[in-house]
Amino acid sequence: MFEPVIAPSGTLLGLLQRGRGDGTLHALTAPRAEALAALNHCVLRDPRHDWQVENRSLYYARLYLDLGGELDRIEAHLFDVEDHFDGEESRTGLALAVLGHLASYGRQDALELLRRYAASGTNWAWALDELALRDDDAGLRALAVPVLARFATDAEGEAELAATVRDAFEPRPWRLWAEDPREAIATRVRAAQEAGCFDRWQRQMRPAGPRPGWSVQAVFEWAEQGVERGAALHVPAARCLMAVAGPEDRPEIVAAAKDGTEAARCTALRYLADTNDPDALDLIEAAVVTGSAPVVEAAVDAFERMRSIAAVDRARSWAHRPDPLGAAAGRMLACRGGVEDKDLVLAALREAVRGEGPDAPTLWTLVDGTGRLGIACAAPVLRHIYRETASSHLRGRAARALAATDPSFATGFAVECLWDCEETTREIAARHAETADARVVEQLRRLAADPAEEAEVQTAVRSRISPPDAAAM
Repeated sequence: MFEPVIAPSGTLLGLLQRGRGDGTLHALTAPRAEALAALNHCVLRDPRHDWQVENRSLYYARLYLDLGGELDRIEAHLFDVEDHFDGEESRTGLALAVLGHLASYGRQDALELLRRYAASGTNWAWALDELALRDDDAGLRALAVPVLARFATDAEGEAELAATVRDAFEPRPWRLWAEDPREAIATRVRAAQEAGCFDRWQRQMRPAGPRPGWSVQAVFEWAEQGVERGAALHVPAARCLMAVAGPEDRPEIVAAAKDGTEAARCTALRYLADTNDPDALDLIEAAVVTGSAPVVEAAVDAFERMRSIAAVDRARSWAHRPDPLGAAAGRMLACRGGVEDKDLVLAALREAVRGEGPDAPTLWTLVDGTGRLGIACAAPVLRHIYRETASSHLRGRAARALAATDPSFATGFAVECLWDCEETTREIAARHAETADARVVEQLRRLAADPAEEAEVQTAVRSRISPPDAAAM
């Protein structure tokens, strides 16, 4: 997956890339050609840092509807020669998801594009999943022949088909094809379904990993084997220690936490933290000072999982440290500290923004903690994060924190949040946006009537509108 280039937050392109509500509002007042150019740029060059969890497709689809946008640029992108050489889902996934939403809104041209791409495109499985939710039986049956033609009829091809059927995200097309009146299609799909079920059963009968009766040393060795293969197994290994270790094994585990191999040290630190061992905090501190990068990361993660009063007290003394443990201490206080820790959490928030910028991973926890503790003087920093972050999830967390800390939120950012790309952010806005603004009332009505809107958002909307308004919708 390429690293997206995000335009400045004050530009139309930057707003749309971030999925901000202001992006839609600005696009609707900008020259149509300029707005469509920016919209197409976003859909054809996915701007998300994490395309698997951040939402954009419904946001962009709604804007295509509002602008009356044509789909010629999406068509050219999907059927470009590059599609035969770049099979990454990230190249076409967003465009296909946008087409899926447009099809659900009744855009026949979007439905036809999905059908064509499912028949001939590289990322056909994604297109088929979109059609499984929106197309009729006749449309799906017409795709059986071109889809099955992708798989050779030899043993290797049938095995690949069985794996595809087994792992299909949306099973509707395969179930439909298994009952197809064309015997050759139905027989082949049913055989693939049966082979997939048998393969799943075989995998369940061949579990890998530790067995009952293993020793502590055997668990450490298993974790070390993971390191040799490039897989971090210290977390499941620590869970195994829970089952195999007894009080008599504590000296061996503590020794491993002090100076064992990398995998053993990570495993032991995780186990001792999870069991609230009295020496866990000291061993974590030592590991951060003397350990390798994986050991430091494991020690910090283990510390942040701790729930004890002693861990929170230690976080207060570590919060000023200029190292990963100090950053973890700030996050610990954001999650589990009290009102007396407001200054430490605010300092950690400011330091993270200054040192790492508005997209720092540590901000997720710190922003949540700022809202939880109601740190009103953090509002300017939260507004900066809201405006500048490229992560729509982090922006939503900033919006939630602003709702708890900033009196101007209801008449400010909450208004634009009604058009945000994330449903959780739209839900926050629906609960807080000031209805004296005519745009708010109109958008609330639209969200309440939109069948594509999430149920949680519509519930929040209906809690804000009067019974006459609800009847009108």
